[in-house]
Amino acid sequence: MIIGSISENRSLEKRVAITPDIVKKYKTLGLEVHLTHDYAVHLGIKDKDYESHGAKFFKNDEVLSNSNAILQMNILEDENLKKLKKDQILIGVLNPYLNEIKLKEIISKNIKCFSLELLPRITRAQSMDILSSQANLAGYRAVIESIYEFEKAIPMMMTAAGTVPAAKVLVIGAGVAGLQAIATAKRLGAIVSATDVRAASKEQVESLGGKFLVVEGSENLETKGGYAKEAGEEFKKKQSQMLEKAAANSDIIICTALIPGKPAPRIINEKMISGMKKGSIIFDLASTQGGNSAYSEIDKIVVKDGIKIIGIGNVMNKLPVTASSLYAKNLFSFIRNLFSKEKKQFVINMEDEIIKNTLVKEGD
Repeated sequence: MIIGSISENRSLEKRVAITPDIVKKYKTLGLEVHLTHDYAVHLGIKDKDYESHGAKFFKNDEVLSNSNAILQMNILEDENLKKLKKDQILIGVLNPYLNEIKLKEIISKNIKCFSLELLPRITRAQSMDILSSQANLAGYRAVIESIYEFEKAIPMMMTAAGTVPAAKVLVIGAGVAGLQAIATAKRLGAIVSATDVRAASKEQVESLGGKFLVVEGSENLETKGGYAKEAGEEFKKKQSQMLEKAAANSDIIICTALIPGKPAPRIINEKMISGMKKGSIIFDLASTQGGNSAYSEIDKIVVKDGIKIIGIGNVMNKLPVTASSLYAKNLFSFIRNLFSKEKKQFVINMEDEIIKNTLVKEGD
């Protein structure tokens, strides 16, 4: 059996699905690995680095034609989707909510599609959890990018000329990305506060040295799967009042709030931004899904009333080597669960919660 992966559109995506060290692991399962030439050369990884572990290189169309399973970071571009054939398997972050029409078309050709962001939050799936591994890096990088644009020092400094006060960082959303943003900002010496609609977040934020901001009279807005769910109007009104004061007191705001399958909630409004100090920064990790902040635009720095609102479409392109390494390991764990070494074939067992949840079905 052959697994293959072709180069992504590097202007949009620098990560790769397979790294040289993982090729060796696929070989131990009895799988052949086919890649396109110069697959990861942009990451400083040469073809010979893959070949030394047993990978083989072919032209784009040959990889797509010969592979039983195609492993990607994102859904294939339209011209490559058309080249897929019956009984092949496509695995990646396929985003079925945005790519519903494309996926419906290829599923109708009896092509099995697995979207890894749909993995269930169970112990057995932890080693496959691409959302957590990538979100960790996103939270870290959001702080680094914000500090680069911020024109003041972050830690408190005692100097002969006087004391430099520590910067104040507010993190909105205390999921994996938010918690890593808190940890990174604290390590750099900032005073950090955070807010989240999930009650369980309070203890996590405080364990990292952050101050948890509670919305008065709030309820626990958490799904059974551990994700945030949409808030009601009364909660939003109270949250807005609380955040208006918090934003005015903050130098940097990191926005990480997302709701699976829905546009990002608008949390930072125009009034909050107008009340912030000149030179402050808002980094919106949710910009690709509509944004948590007013004025947020993908791949732009918008300056409004002296406040910089930063939206980066794919923050993982800022550290693609580390992101690729983690993604490749997550993906291997998923393949190891899907492929039977004894039967030498992919086994789609719908009684397996991992397979059932990630398999994109018509009508999902």
